[in-house]
Amino acid sequence: MKGVQLCARFSIATNRLKYCGPADAEPALYRTIVEGADLGASEAALLRFEALEPYLLAIASRHGYDPLDHDVVEAYWIGNRLLDAFTRDDFREIIIALSGRGLPRSVAERLVARLPAHPIPHHAFHVSFVGVGSVTGHVETTVPNMESCRPAWARVTKVGEGSLVVEKPALTIEGGQLALGPPAQRSVKYDSRTLPKVKAGDHVALHWNWPALVLSPKQLEGLKEYTGRSLEAANEALRTATLS
Repeated sequence: MKGVQLCARFSIATNRLKYCGPADAEPALYRTIVEGADLGASEAALLRFEALEPYLLAIASRHGYDPLDHDVVEAYWIGNRLLDAFTRDDFREIIIALSGRGLPRSVAERLVARLPAHPIPHHAFHVSFVGVGSVTGHVETTVPNMESCRPAWARVTKVGEGSLVVEKPALTIEGGQLALGPPAQRSVKYDSRTLPKVKAGDHVALHWNWPALVLSPKQLEGLKEYTGRSLEAANEALRTATLS
């Protein structure tokens, strides 16, 4: 799978909801996912997603890759070794870039002041630290929206006509800290053209309740690891905010 196809799988849900990216991007993203077509149009559109492009550019420039290289895209949405070398100074530059894409200056200054020791350029950290909707202003920053926006893993228990029954943990707040609760079942819609081979027992990645991808065992491990590290770093920032 090409990086632009992987990125389209995660990004199409927010574009459909009119939360992020160019208003006319969805048709090209869909064709890229199901047909491998319109790659150039999708690439151009994805790099206009307000809260996405600064992260892809930061990861890519750190390692000398193209912003839509498969490993770069996988690092941001799922998690891999490309995230391990980032420092507070690196993430400060990402926040500055986000402020040029819509993040209010007052929010950017507050985030810079509360950066944890090990910030991670992963979408789960963006959601839990920078804040869902903080860049575009199209989404309220609430725990339910954070849960919908984070890339979540879910085990498929049943495949239906246009829907999957999945079992997944949900984001919650316990003692003033972000945590994942116990797994619970729920039903989500899916498109058989985007996941033609999904079956019970598979693990899928969800973004805004949309099954974006069937995860390989290595990807599942990576998503769990980097989600945990993201929440740990975000909680460090929350503790700092509570004490200040």
